[in-house]
Amino acid sequence: MKTTRPAEIVGAIQHELRNLPVVTTPTIRTVRRAYDERLADESAAIVLAVSDMLLSGRDWSERVVGAELLVHRRDAVRKVTSAAVERWIGSLSDWGSVDLFGVTVAGVAWREGRLSDARVMKWTRSKDRWRRRLALVATVPLNSRARGGTGDAARTLHVCRALVDDRDDMVVKALSWALRELAKREPARVARFVRDQGDRLAPRVRREVTSKLETGRKTKR
Repeated sequence: MKTTRPAEIVGAIQHELRNLPVVTTPTIRTVRRAYDERLADESAAIVLAVSDMLLSGRDWSERVVGAELLVHRRDAVRKVTSAAVERWIGSLSDWGSVDLFGVTVAGVAWREGRLSDARVMKWTRSKDRWRRRLALVATVPLNSRARGGTGDAARTLHVCRALVDDRDDMVVKALSWALRELAKREPARVARFVRDQGDRLAPRVRREVTSKLETGRKTKR
């Protein structure tokens, strides 16, 4: 790129996003892919600074670009701090934003050792439903092959166990997701977890996870 000033790069990204004919995930990603290429020769520090500014705002399209620019540069992820993650999640207050952040930035940063187990477990004790959901969603990149995960049953089940009694619908759905993702790698351990937890699990979780174990699908046909 002609400039390595993060603020100018962010301004250019914002301009392109504002001028999209229609704002959808695919169109947003056309912008992100273009900047993946333009930032390829920039330092990790520059990429992190750009992502920081985009993730610190409330605009959905900017968050998508910021999160994906960051996780596509492993050297930049290695510079992420716990303080930065906490700052970025400060304004997350909806399903889509939490899930985007959890499966990209938070989960990958945790997997790469930039976020401690203690930090994630602190989210499980939060009064904020979105922090509790985030803790569960962050387990997905530990186990999802598509997201670079190699499997981590111990940490996944530790988070799941902490939230097994939570009946907030957003948390219940995330618990099912976390267990179903792990079931693709460790079906025996997930089956044992479901059996051991018994009625402590919400009926939805038992139903969906059992279906995944038995049929490979979330719901039985």
